[in-house]
Amino acid sequence: MGVLFLLLLFLALSSSPSSSSNLPAALDEGSSLSVEKEIDFLVSPNRAFSAGFYPVGPNAYCFAIWFNDENHTVVWMANRDKPVNGKRSKLSLHKTGNLVLTDAGQISVWASDTEPTSSSNSHTRLQLEDTGNLVLRGGGVVHWQSFDWPTDTLLPHQLITRSTELVASRSRTNHSSGFYKFHFDYENTLRLVFDGIETSSVYWYETWLVSWEAGRSAYNNSRIAFFDSFGYFNSSDELQFWSSDWGTRRPRRLTVDPDGNIRMYSLDHGNKTWQVTWQAISKPCKIHGACGANSLCTYAPESGRRCSCAPGYTMKNRRDWSHGCVPNFKSCEKGDQYDFIELRQSEFYGYDIGFFRNYTLQQCKEECLKYCSCKGIQYKVGEAYCYPKNMLLNGYQGGFEYPMFIRVPKIVQVSDRKHPLEEFSLDCPKEVLTTDLDRTYKKKRENGTLRFMLWFAIGLGLLEILCIIYVSLKTRQPSSRSKQGYIQAAAGFSKFTYAELKKATRNFNEEIGRGGGGVVYKGILPDNRAAAIKRLNEANQGEAEFLAEVSIIGRLNHMNLLETWGYCAEGKHRLLVYEYMEHGSLAANLYSNALDWEKRLGIALGTAKGLAYLHEECLEWVLHCDVKPHNILLDSNYQPKVADFGLSKLLNRGGIGNSSFSRIRGTRGYMAPEWVFNLPITSKVDVYSYGIVVLELITGRNPMGVHTSDDNDEMENGRLVTWVREKIHGGAESGKASWIEEIVDPTMGSEYDVGRMEVLVKVALQCAEEDKDARPSMSQVVDMLLRPQEED
Repeated sequence: MGVLFLLLLFLALSSSPSSSSNLPAALDEGSSLSVEKEIDFLVSPNRAFSAGFYPVGPNAYCFAIWFNDENHTVVWMANRDKPVNGKRSKLSLHKTGNLVLTDAGQISVWASDTEPTSSSNSHTRLQLEDTGNLVLRGGGVVHWQSFDWPTDTLLPHQLITRSTELVASRSRTNHSSGFYKFHFDYENTLRLVFDGIETSSVYWYETWLVSWEAGRSAYNNSRIAFFDSFGYFNSSDELQFWSSDWGTRRPRRLTVDPDGNIRMYSLDHGNKTWQVTWQAISKPCKIHGACGANSLCTYAPESGRRCSCAPGYTMKNRRDWSHGCVPNFKSCEKGDQYDFIELRQSEFYGYDIGFFRNYTLQQCKEECLKYCSCKGIQYKVGEAYCYPKNMLLNGYQGGFEYPMFIRVPKIVQVSDRKHPLEEFSLDCPKEVLTTDLDRTYKKKRENGTLRFMLWFAIGLGLLEILCIIYVSLKTRQPSSRSKQGYIQAAAGFSKFTYAELKKATRNFNEEIGRGGGGVVYKGILPDNRAAAIKRLNEANQGEAEFLAEVSIIGRLNHMNLLETWGYCAEGKHRLLVYEYMEHGSLAANLYSNALDWEKRLGIALGTAKGLAYLHEECLEWVLHCDVKPHNILLDSNYQPKVADFGLSKLLNRGGIGNSSFSRIRGTRGYMAPEWVFNLPITSKVDVYSYGIVVLELITGRNPMGVHTSDDNDEMENGRLVTWVREKIHGGAESGKASWIEEIVDPTMGSEYDVGRMEVLVKVALQCAEEDKDARPSMSQVVDMLLRPQEED
């Protein structure tokens, strides 16, 4: 079917003018394009683009836009993650002006969601323009256009903005959404991100570079980028580049390829092929996620990227590199049973347990052996820098100056010393691997007699099944049911099935947030309550262990903590159900005009009350360990609620001074110095993070906007703190009280209480002291913030 489709498409486009003129130029109200009519598609006036149903698998189609080149290069897809059936599927333009794609004439899988036309004379029409933009117009107004919803490709003069992103395909033959994204980040700069199932990391531009060192500017609020048909790319963050054939007008595209690189292509009319005229990354192995965990990437021009397992590890999935390698030994034994295998010119980027200066190689190895989770060490000879690793991700070999030492049992080292790297060898089956869609269709009406007999047989079968279930329940031991009921009663919330939450989220369709712990979706529960449903990353945690932790979270009850309504622990699925917060996170609102002075003061006070409850009032001592604007949610009245305890450490009341953590926790920019210098972790780490959040709330300056050469988190945070203190000191020396005006976020305006603002600044600075003993407790912070109100 797919070959026939492409053949007919080519013949239609290359036929005589009389026949090609019969192809529809537009889709009018009440009309549709059918998947079964293989030449039922739109063509742009210049014949450069077509739009129609594109085959992506056996009996699977997506509505797409493609170049009319020899390979029909796709530039946009409406339903890339939800292909439709090859029978009775249609794209229809309703008389309301809404564009709807239905699967097999029954299930709506995509819609433009345009508003109904207000005037009876406003006629809507869908047309494919010469630019490759599919536009829905009515009454001279653009109601919807494909340029606003890019997939993996940008065309000339198509904008990428703060609300759009390019997402690579899973592979060159699988057009569904992959793991590589190109978008504007919260620093207003364009980035390439690997967003995998379990991990996420930025790999371009390099994270250790300050924006201006990478030739970027974070001081812009437009977040707009585009390129022209001559090959010149320009972005509001000052990223500029020119294609190698710049100056010649020709078909071009900018695509995030499945290998994670973003490239500009130009169509060579001579040999009718796409030529790469610019690419972001010249070293393919620097792209994260290429080979999966516990493996290294190597590159040779003649063979391309290759993956190899680290010593002591074997390939997990012979059909997919991204699954990486797994150890063929137990993860933790006594330290004297381990040794290290050297891999020259190799690096595993990120995931350091810590950073140690002036360590000998032997001292670095001994430091690694202290931790059961340590997988190896990166050691910089000469500088004597030691980096123990708790995960072996983003590995590559070649072009790196220093060695990597992999921790393995001694028996593994003996066998792998001569051949330390096992190269992947993929097993690609000859048959095509397909996955059926989780979708059902109603059949046409059957003969009446046959239908009656069928339902009669089904009824008898159901009756028999019910009898079996009834007998089974009567004779079944009640231990598991009573245990589940006890947990629900103790925790105070409900247990949901995975099917219930899948239905509530419409198959996890509307994503409203994500983090290291998992992805959050909006859902509607059976009682019509809106809920935030967090789908946790797949882990090896057992159900009993998971329920024990959930029960603790369920006992936390405070007006400034996000309320947990329920959970799901079914098979490998682990989900949590929270109340839905209308205004999202503080991070999403911080740099808008939505937060005035009263709202910001209320957010600072409410957050302090929530943390004080966690530290001192609840049943357990709880450290949040990841206080940041993304984990402070706002309800309909902009009242704050602290969320996401995934990184918290639950402690006994007597053990708060001696807490120990196996790895660094939290988010860069908000982490206390104790994490960096391996000092004892107490509740004061949350106090420090709270101080940084309040300073960001006051100034509108992101603490991650400045980095130092040694990548020191303490210095990152300290630059914002130092800047505020310098403004206060300068005002004191000059005798001016204008320092508050200099640090306050301009979007807040001038409507604020100067006295209370001064108190809020001083409280935030006291919380952000380097010495933890100089920081107040969160209950003291609440008292200091309430005191001015009581005096008034």
